[in-house]
Amino acid sequence: MSGPLAGIRIIDLTTVILGPYATQKLGDLGADVIKIESREGDNMRHSAPMKHAGMGHIFLHLNRNKRSIVLDLKQPAGHAAMLKLCATADVLIYNVRPQAMARLKLTYEDVRAVNPRIIYVGAYGFSQDGPYAAKPAYDDLIQGMVALPSVIEQAGADRPRFVPSTVADRITGLNAVNAVTTALFQRERTGRGQAVEVTMFECLTEFVLSDHMGGKTFEPPLGPMGYPRLLAEHRNPYATSDGYLCLLIYNDKQWRNFFRIIGCEEMFEQDPRYSTQANRSQHFAECYAFVAGHIRTRTNAEWLDLLTKADIPVMPLNSLEELLADPHLNQTGFFSLVEHPSEGTLRSMGATSRWSATPTDTPQPAPRLGEHSAEVLREAGYTDAEIEAMIASGITQTAS
Repeated sequence: MSGPLAGIRIIDLTTVILGPYATQKLGDLGADVIKIESREGDNMRHSAPMKHAGMGHIFLHLNRNKRSIVLDLKQPAGHAAMLKLCATADVLIYNVRPQAMARLKLTYEDVRAVNPRIIYVGAYGFSQDGPYAAKPAYDDLIQGMVALPSVIEQAGADRPRFVPSTVADRITGLNAVNAVTTALFQRERTGRGQAVEVTMFECLTEFVLSDHMGGKTFEPPLGPMGYPRLLAEHRNPYATSDGYLCLLIYNDKQWRNFFRIIGCEEMFEQDPRYSTQANRSQHFAECYAFVAGHIRTRTNAEWLDLLTKADIPVMPLNSLEELLADPHLNQTGFFSLVEHPSEGTLRSMGATSRWSATPTDTPQPAPRLGEHSAEVLREAGYTDAEIEAMIASGITQTAS
């Protein structure tokens, strides 16, 4: 692999979405990611649709640029193999609860004993200093705990709703990527490894309340919690006469231009609700309602032309199918068709960053379960005879 993290080896003891998303990002950047799986494999292997058992669609997207090795960590020989892999790794990342790592005898102290330089990253539900420390955590649970469904209802939905994306997992995953790369940088300065905790509840609480702490930012409070602009009733894609558009009239120049377009140029100066950013911040609901009333009077095409010429930010509202056909993404090569050795032609998404001096490779397809078991064990010093014995005893397995 090439890329800015080429030469970094990561032992990936993660499953489902949070951890695999983090390690997928690290693999995209060139790290050698060795995915440790049970004999059943990562749960997301079994998420339909799929062409073949164990190769579900979400797994294929989350686990590119990784090598899969099956290890039964509950057997002494499997545990020993795990520690042998950790001895030459830069990072171990896991997303089970720390109590499970203790039962596997894979605590930080256990791993540090074979590799003092290792970065040991736990990405899981809750800080271990609080009463929720041992509780399980999933995306829906965390979304609810940090008030996202309540905020969606407050903003006008008919009932509390989850965001229809695994935002808690993915936001925490990105925080885990940040933790890994920062810890590696610190190790370059000091030569020392360390344990790092990245928790869903805390990550998402900060994510939500950075917008919505509102008046309780201050003590005593200056008002209620919530960011009125984000909670305004009409802060939605605007209905036109034949569809929907996404637009944001934000600064003074853009508001002046909008009033000019609708034939009310003098209104910007005459109506104090619109004349300054500070005033608009106290009248978001009225501002959005005012714009919504005018946008519905013309077509998508008319508004796209008028607003673009007036330098007012505007974009169409895409469906999922339209996003896939987006001309910008297709011209930049974000989507590509790749050949998977077992799954045939797949649509793949590109890396989300570009590097002038250390460009990344073409993504490698997600592995079959145990596809690299023998390869990784050989690299760790096991002989072919030892590997065969481990296969026979169920400690490992190779892809069929």
